[in-house]
Amino acid sequence: MPVLTSAPECKFAYVVVAARRARQLMLGARPLLNHTYSTKPTRVAMEELDHGLLEYTVPEPPGGAEEKEGKRRKE
Repeated sequence: MPVLTSAPECKFAYVVVAARRARQLMLGARPLLNHTYSTKPTRVAMEELDHGLLEYTVPEPPGGAEEKEGKRRKE
C-alpha cells in the first residue's frame, strides 16, 4: 500500500484521517505546524492534513469489485 500525504478526495476518508490525528493531539502529540489558526485538536488536524503533513495509507477493499457484483439483489 502506498503512503499518501495529500488530503483524501473522499470526504469520509478525510474525516477518518483527521479524526485519528485529532485523537493523537488530544493524547499529547505535538502539532506538526508551527503556526495554526486554532488551538482545537480537530482544526489543527484538518490544517495539517490540508498542508500535506500527515502520512496515511488507504487499505485495499477485500475481494475486489467482482465479488460485489455477484451479491446484488435480483430485481
